[in-house]
Amino acid sequence: MTGTGSAEAAPDLVLVSVGVECRAGSVQEAYAAAGEALAAVGSVLRGRGVAPAELRTAGLSVRADLAWRDGEGHKLVGYVAAGSLLVKLRDMGSASGTVSEAVHAAGDAARLNSLQLVLSDDSAIRAEARDAAWADALRIAGQYAALASGTLGRVLSVADQRPVSGPVPLAGLQRASATESVALEPGENRVEAAVTVTWELQH
Repeated sequence: MTGTGSAEAAPDLVLVSVGVECRAGSVQEAYAAAGEALAAVGSVLRGRGVAPAELRTAGLSVRADLAWRDGEGHKLVGYVAAGSLLVKLRDMGSASGTVSEAVHAAGDAARLNSLQLVLSDDSAIRAEARDAAWADALRIAGQYAALASGTLGRVLSVADQRPVSGPVPLAGLQRASATESVALEPGENRVEAAVTVTWELQH
């Protein structure tokens, strides 16, 4: 029998990707502007107490900025430099203000690429989900054994079946206006488990 179960817990970690994108007439100008914008974002994050180990540069790229013009085709109009910082925010209470300040630091060049509310350690809640999955498998197996006029014997095999995880929706993300900070509502994250157990059927 395969049993499924789940458990929920409030997230305690915010994973944020803050990016910048700068356009200029030359590679050097675009690269320098992106570097300054990223430095401004990093300065804000460090000023808000983010430890160096929780802040990582995800990449920096420069590409040609092409525009289509009738009769001329694609024409080079400048260059675009982009980069991003990945940050872990462990203070849920101040995360909203930290994200807002970091985005504002880069001005119009800022890009909020992603924001996830997760569990820093899901081992305990995953154990609860496995308990629920086992109880579900046992209940189903017991029902079938009774229908077959028998009882459950010893366990012959146990196989953990990791459910396929889809994207976890953000529990709460609202923006009241362009000038106010993002309001985060943590809600709860769900952890799922599944187990396949084979019992001996006794008559």
